Amino acid sequence: QVQLVETGGGLVQPGGSLRLSCAATGTIFNFDVMGWYRQAPGKERELVARIFRDSNRAYADSVKGRFTISRGDAKNTVYLEMNSLKPEDTAVYYCNFVHVQIYWGRGTQVTVSS
Repeated sequence: QVQLVETGGGLVQPGGSLRLSCAATGTIFNFDVMGWYRQAPGKERELVARIFRDSNRAYADSVKGRFTISRGDAKNTVYLEMNSLKPEDTAVYYCNFVHVQIYWGRGTQVTVSS
């Protein structure tokens, strides 16, 4: 069984930076896709960034040039480096791994406010 645990959320001022981490525990696979989604109050969950097994990356237009997704050497961890944060980045961020089925973390709150 796979469990995903996110860490690194918090409160940051506009223009600041945060780094989110997500680690898979339990049965570890060579995941096909590892990614981050977010959900703001009253809005649908949306894709932020994802990295594929071949290391290709994809980003939402709203975060291109500001966020960077990367994978740890052990390949059971994914990171999201977030720079130049804006109030509209405020949301609960969820990690999402895919291998045969989809796995979700419980989420970590990111609040961008002065």
